[in-house]
Amino acid sequence: MVKILGISGSPRKAATYYVVQEALKAAESVGDVQTKFISLAGKKINFCIHCDRCIKEGVLYCPVSKGDVMDEIYPAFIEADAYIFGSPVYQMTTSAQLQACLNRLRPLWPLIKDGMLKKKVGGSIAVGGKRHGGQETALATINNFYLCFSIISVSAGYQAYNGASVWSQDRKDKGAAEDVVGMETVKALAKRVAETAKMLKK
Repeated sequence: MVKILGISGSPRKAATYYVVQEALKAAESVGDVQTKFISLAGKKINFCIHCDRCIKEGVLYCPVSKGDVMDEIYPAFIEADAYIFGSPVYQMTTSAQLQACLNRLRPLWPLIKDGMLKKKVGGSIAVGGKRHGGQETALATINNFYLCFSIISVSAGYQAYNGASVWSQDRKDKGAAEDVVGMETVKALAKRVAETAKMLKK
């Protein structure tokens, strides 16, 4: 059984919230896949202040900022075999919420150093209000995170070279659902994440 963690980095329960859940459904269709969905909407999340206490104390969590959504994310991230992270496009990059989440994963540096993440898989999703509204640069931000963590970043092949791109038409989940081409990239990416994770786990 492959476990996939999906995170919606939107501060709202709207387009990205919907799209990431649809991606997880597509991943489950591959078979022998268990998914977990976490939304950052309405959740408290503190910023990483780069104090390095986590590294000095050798703990796989932030000893400074406790009691926020990261308490749920740390164990889920460690347990997962693969990840699907989605973000709305804010000024041609990811949301502040998702960026804070990625920054706060710094305590997991020992896992990177020991090569424990190198067989894990990541897929990226960006949702923009415009068809060409910065999705590719937002995807690059998430993909760069995977590279930093030694996680294998996969694409949706010819359908989406660097991740799934959705156009919400600024109409939240309804607009995203109507983007047939964008949702095809979401499903193709999710299946590729699941298939790759299953191969690596074998």
